[in-house]
Parts: sequence; structure tokens; C-alpha cells
Amino acid sequence: MKEGFRQSMAWLHTWTGLLVGWVLFFVFMTGTTGYFDDEITRWMQPERPLATVSAYVPHAQGVARAQAFLESKAPGAQRWSIGLPGGRGETAWTLSWPKAGGERHKTRPQRSTRGEHGERGGRNQRLVFDPQAGSAVPVLSGAMGRETGGGVGLYRLHYQLHYVSHASAILIVGACTMMMLLAVLSGVITHKKIFKDFFTFRPGKGQRSWLDIHNVISVTALPFFLMITYTGLMFFMYAYMPAAMNLAYGSDRQWENDGYTNPLNPRANGQFQPGAGGERRGPSIPASGIPAPLADLSDLVMKAEARWGRDRIENMTVTHPGDRNARVEITRAASGLTTGRDDRLTFDGITGALLRGPPERARRTWQVQDSMIALHEGLFAGPVMRWLYFLSGLLGCGMVGTGLVLWTVKRRQKQIRAGRTDFGFRLVECLNIAAILGLPLGIAAYFWANRLLPAAMPERVAWEFHSLFLAIGAMLFWASVRKSGKAWAEGLWTCAAAYLLLPVLNALTTERHLGVTLPSGDWALAGVDLTMLAIGIVLAAAARGVSHRLPVARVARPAVEGKAARPEAA
Repeated sequence: MKEGFRQSMAWLHTWTGLLVGWVLFFVFMTGTTGYFDDEITRWMQPERPLATVSAYVPHAQGVARAQAFLESKAPGAQRWSIGLPGGRGETAWTLSWPKAGGERHKTRPQRSTRGEHGERGGRNQRLVFDPQAGSAVPVLSGAMGRETGGGVGLYRLHYQLHYVSHASAILIVGACTMMMLLAVLSGVITHKKIFKDFFTFRPGKGQRSWLDIHNVISVTALPFFLMITYTGLMFFMYAYMPAAMNLAYGSDRQWENDGYTNPLNPRANGQFQPGAGGERRGPSIPASGIPAPLADLSDLVMKAEARWGRDRIENMTVTHPGDRNARVEITRAASGLTTGRDDRLTFDGITGALLRGPPERARRTWQVQDSMIALHEGLFAGPVMRWLYFLSGLLGCGMVGTGLVLWTVKRRQKQIRAGRTDFGFRLVECLNIAAILGLPLGIAAYFWANRLLPAAMPERVAWEFHSLFLAIGAMLFWASVRKSGKAWAEGLWTCAAAYLLLPVLNALTTERHLGVTLPSGDWALAGVDLTMLAIGIVLAAAARGVSHRLPVARVARPAVEGKAARPEAA
């Protein structure tokens, strides 16, 4: 092999990046939205109350008042659920219980650590609770929010994809992630002056400029790219290495004997979601039919806080309240380098005795994986760190996008000299436009659909996602019928308009617009509108720059004093 090692790595970097680049761009962009999934979900459910500054109520005190309220309003319910505030998307106390004629068995309303809120399907009574007054809060009609995919739906696209099975999706994304790890490492090897090139940018130099910006973006967030790629593979290692995990950590059957799914090999759980492992499985204990007074829930809160610290509880679920077989499950909110998925305490609802805590088997290994997942999702991040995660994710989109464009820029002159455009080259151009512009347009369409589709429309969530992919398909069609340069400019202008007009649409269709959210100090909700405006401005600036670089066909000058008209160069 005459080529040197570095040249071989350059070939590997080019082709691994191209073959999976479009999927990686999709994964990076949808995954990046996950760092603000709670805020996006709140924006997409404008019926929910604003986040207002109110007097602090300790969890134990608030739970005691919630218990008194539920005992008076829902004494015969089979289950109570108390949602405690503290998460970015959950700013209020919420209570829920099955409606009359609804489900009569325990289906624990799991509030995901990824921020998906509420129970759907209309079988549960839900309300916002004021722990100071001990009463329900008067709010907008449908205060628990319209049906929507929300921010969690966008986040899940980055590993579940869409229109394919869950198993197929994680295998596709896993293969592409492994290819990305190869592309990143081979890119570092290829550029021997990579850190020197970090300070080099030569604008207006065509291919050289694209390579410079690709290098700058790649080096800027290189540690993030390595971390996010490796920890992403940790999510579904049970699917990538099932035999090794069975051998090292035991089968699911062994864990089932303890009443838990194996968090390191949850293959038997077909509905496994990141951040939801360690879940108690099997039928709940049936009601005995023998009345018994429920324990003081505030005492159980204090027991949980003795383990976890103050205000670390996310949810309390009481099954069969007022029955001798009553059970109380307390779930810890995600914080620090933990997803909280293994932190559930189950108490006897009558005596208050602790019945079950997190499993201890393979706990150290579980904690390593748990920390990896928490690092991937940024669960420990405060507002500033969360924005750094978000910006690093956007840099990931930029790294993949500039790499895809660089592939076509390097080969365009050859196509021009040959006087024809190869099918493969044209296909890559169209796919680049469909991915790099179509996906942002699709996400904007997802938000537009949330506001324009009727709130009570059947299959509403499905059509939000259909809107996203229809926009991508429309951009692919447009790229195929227009010249490349014009398609880029027109696509950028379309995306800019879609984002700039979103806050206007929000103001016309809801009462949760900037004129309300800014004066009330609800910066999380206002931030979504402001971010849309910022994205729209950036896209408009890019569209203006691309438009100015397009060749302009000029009209031929009229003949002067018998001289023949001379056409200008196009």
C-alpha cells in the first residue's frame, strides 16, 4: 500500500462522514433540542399556567395539604399522583387520579426524567394545586395541555427515528454513531496541524474556506463530540452487546426474581426508554377491601429527603389509598450525574415502613452507566451549562453540515470541467439541501402544526410529526428541480421566514406570547420565542450572504450608433 497512514485516514474520514452524514445531522439536531425539551413542551402546551414567583412551600408541608385535598375530593380513587415542582418544565404542583369509570388498576403515571408531563387519553382527572391555600388553582381551560409530541418527541427522534421500529432505529443510529466515532478519530489523525488550523480562517477562498470552517468547528467542541458519541453508545449497549451483557451482568430472569428489570440488560422490556430503567414490574398488589387509615405522607417525604436531600422528590404515587394494602412510591428527580432511574422508594401506605429501595446488585456498574447517560443528557447542568450543551450540539450540526458541503465543493470544479453533472454528485447535493435546510424547516413546521392543528384533533401528535417530515420531503423536491445555488438561497429564506414568524403566530393563537411571558418573568417560556427569533435572524443573514454570491444574468446592452449589441457575461 503506497499511501501513507495519514492518507488512508483521510479516505476513511471522507467516506465514513459522507455515508452516514445525513443521519448524523438528523441525530445531532433533534438530540440538541433535547437540552431544552421541558421548555419546548411548555411552549407547545400554552394552556398550562405561567411560571410565577411565589412563596416557597417545603415539600413535606405541601404534600400534607395535598393529602388532605385528595382525601376530601377523591376518597374512593384507586390511585393518587402528586407531581412536585422543581424541574425546568414542571413549575407547579399537580394532582391526578382516575376518573369514575376509568382504569381500576395501578398504572403508575411515570413522569419521565426527560420531562414528558401528564397522563393522556382523558381517563384521569388532573389539576394544578396551590399548596399554600390547599386548593385547586383556577387556570385556562385544558390546563394540563393539548396533546403534543412536545420537546420529548423531538428528543426521541434522535434515537427512535420515525416510521421504523424501535429495534431497527437503535441499530441504525448505533451503526451511524460508531461510524461517527471513526470519522472523528480519523479526522484528528488526518489533520496533523489541527490545533494550528484552529486559528486559521481564510474567507472567500472557496474549498479552502470550507475546510477552514470545518476544522474550526470540529476543534472548538472536539471533547464534546468525543463524549457525546461514546456516551450515546452506552444508552443501548444491551442491543449492541447482548451476549456479553448476559454473561457479565446476569439475565433478565435473575433480576425479575427481585421484582426489577435489569438496568444493564433491559431487553425483555420492549418499551425501555433511557432514564426509565430499574422499574418495578409485574402486577400490583390488589386492594384487600379492608379499610385502614393512610399514613401521613409528609412523614414519608421526610424519610425520602433524609436519603436524597431537600426538595429532590419528583413524584409520589399512592395506590389503594385508605386500604390495608395501600402502597406509596416516591420517585427521585434527576440531578447531578444520575438519571434518578434507580431511585424509587416503596413504602407501606399504612405503617410507613420502607418495603423496597433501589436494587444493590451490580450497583457500581449500574452507576457508571447511569453517570454516562446523565452526562450525555446534561441532567446535572444548570442554565449556563445547558446553553453550552445546546451550543455544542449546534456546533455538531455545523461540523457535519460543513463536511457534507465540503464534499461537493471539492468535486464541483471537476463536474464543471467535464461539462456534465454525474448522478451521484447531484444526488449528494440534493440530499445535503434536504438534510441541512429541510430538517430546520421541518422542526419549524412541527411548531407551526402545534399552533394550527385543532387542539382536539384526533391523531394530533402524529400529524405534528407528519408535518416535520413533509417539510423535509418538500425541501428535497425543491432541491431536485432548482439549481443548487438558488435552492440554497431560497431554502434559507424560507427557513428564516418560518422561524421569524413563529412568535407572531404564537401571539395570534395563544395567550402565552412575549407580551405576556416577559412581563410575568417566565423566562423559560419567553426564551423559546426569543430563540426562534435569534435562529430566524441567523438564517436570514446566511440567506442574504448566499443570495449575494449567486451569479446574476444581466440584460444585453442596446446597440449604440450602429454597433452590434454585446451581451454581458451571465
